[in-house]
Amino acid sequence: MRVFLVAGEPSGDRLGGALMEGLRSLDPQVQFDGVGGPLMQAQGLQSRFPMAELSVMGLVEVLPKFFHLKRRISETAQAVLNIQPDVLLTIDSPDFSLRVAKLVKASSTIRTVHYVAPSVWAWRPGRADKMAKVIDHVLALLPFEPPYMERAGMECDFVGHPVVNEPVAAGEDIAAFRLAYDLGEAPIVLTLPGSRGGEIDRLAPVFGDALRLYLQDSPDTRVVVPTVAHMVDVVTEHVRSWPGNPVVVDPRNMPSVDAVAQKRAAFAAADLALAASGTVSLELAAQATPMVIAYKLSWLTQKMAERMVKLDTVTLVNLVSDTRTVPECLLDDCQPEQIAAALRQVADAPTAQREAMATTMERLGRGGEAPGLRAAKAVLARMSA
Repeated sequence: MRVFLVAGEPSGDRLGGALMEGLRSLDPQVQFDGVGGPLMQAQGLQSRFPMAELSVMGLVEVLPKFFHLKRRISETAQAVLNIQPDVLLTIDSPDFSLRVAKLVKASSTIRTVHYVAPSVWAWRPGRADKMAKVIDHVLALLPFEPPYMERAGMECDFVGHPVVNEPVAAGEDIAAFRLAYDLGEAPIVLTLPGSRGGEIDRLAPVFGDALRLYLQDSPDTRVVVPTVAHMVDVVTEHVRSWPGNPVVVDPRNMPSVDAVAQKRAAFAAADLALAASGTVSLELAAQATPMVIAYKLSWLTQKMAERMVKLDTVTLVNLVSDTRTVPECLLDDCQPEQIAAALRQVADAPTAQREAMATTMERLGRGGEAPGLRAAKAVLARMSA
């Protein structure tokens, strides 16, 4: 079997790597082609171009790269048509992925699977109907998503989220991490301003000011900043002026397995986290690290989002656990004073949030079959049905 995969950002690379591992365990002769990051490459993919080229978000951020992205869409679709794989498997990044699928479907009958259902329960419900014109099968990360996809005419399986299959960092892992970065016994605030250049540029100055306010009451606290390889230099430059003697966790020149393990240890070592909105909230929940979520968009993208978003929370821990224990400082509320206040609130009373995180992990499949294997089985089962 030949599978063409497309992932456009680190969270998609993570999903793709787990899925590829699952497919290989079921069919050792499977062949992979496409676009992906280090975790997918570790499973045997030779990426056709760097995945980082696709890691952009928001209308304003995409515009300067529009023609380059359009060319990559065309190149990727043509590669699929030339290869004629058994299945095109796109992973998240819908603005890129679904355009590739549209071109492929216009010229072939190649089966299309999209991994990560669009959040039609949160905004733009019409996306599911448009998606159904080019996608045959959806792999959903959240248990309440299949009815939305099936209503639009697509096959859909809830396969769980790979984060629930990851080990919790052990005490010796945390101790080794603290020793490696000379952190001693100091309290740690993990700070995660995103994985894309645009969002880091927007969030890092606000996060730095918020930390300055928060650390006034806790001057011994250290700031730890994990990041992705292609953003290390950008993040390092931003944190030079931050308080807390920041440590940037640099995954470059490190095997991908070791990089993931070190990131996991950093998450578990932290007493508290300040993070950009996104999948990272589930990674923090997996390590039971209390968090505050903060995010801001460019002005134009924000105005568009304000018209379309239907929910009172965007954090997956809040949504899956049916609670609102993770404070959010979003859009106009993404201000240093509000973020610092939220950090103090969580630091003083983390118990309810930890309970919500445990519920989230259970509902997403912790303790069951590995989500990557479940996803692989769902792909193969639907293909043979």
